[in-house]
Amino acid sequence: MGQMLIESGHRSTRFRGGMQGALLAALISAQGQIMPFGTLSEELWGGRQPDGMENALQAHASRLRRKLRALEPERAEARLVARAGGYRLDLDGAATDAITFASEVAAVQADPGLPPAVVSQRLRAVLSLWRGQVFGGAPVGMIAQAWAARLSAVRIAALEMLFDNELKLGLHSAIVPELSALVRSEALNERWCEQLMVALYRSGRQAEALGVYQRMRQQMIEELGVDPSPMLRNHERAILAHDDGLLIHGDHRLLRAVAR
Repeated sequence: MGQMLIESGHRSTRFRGGMQGALLAALISAQGQIMPFGTLSEELWGGRQPDGMENALQAHASRLRRKLRALEPERAEARLVARAGGYRLDLDGAATDAITFASEVAAVQADPGLPPAVVSQRLRAVLSLWRGQVFGGAPVGMIAQAWAARLSAVRIAALEMLFDNELKLGLHSAIVPELSALVRSEALNERWCEQLMVALYRSGRQAEALGVYQRMRQQMIEELGVDPSPMLRNHERAILAHDDGLLIHGDHRLLRAVAR
């Protein structure tokens, strides 16, 4: 079962799923906003709310508050506070990997003038915060699940941006193992497949690049019943034709917009 880690100074505690873990995940997802009792009840119990729900929720909140207080005994104010109609997790002076991760990725995306080396350095640093599934893969409610899905989408976008910039830097050979692992292990992603094809081609491995395309095509047909997009087909044709856009330090991204 998944788990979440909270640290303060030299102290730490882990939440291994359960009601307190689901409650903590919901409150983190609210990013410092008040979460109403009814919403929290849905997160913890879904449509199977127990008798005396408010008392049960209060009991779980009290236990969570004690754990958080034990991490910061010197702090005067409690992190978990009750407000009219709900609870709020006070994040003032605290940081979560998830919020730091999303904020830094957004900052890099918002500055198109950054040199590729700077983009690579910053994205590599922030991606190091990603150490597995959001909330450790622990069972959580629908709101926390939705937030986890958004963070996963941010990670995918960050990786796509990273590899585009590292291809610009001539790091094609270095990123082949990482891209290969992603293409094998993650959900179908044509952009990673495209980037791996380019990296392999620039590494003198044309046959392997074409093999990656064929495997992706077969997988898409079997799982989705569709052929690859024109963008990916463009890259297959470019490899066969030794297109200049595939040269080292060339801009392969131009092939994404070319209708062929």
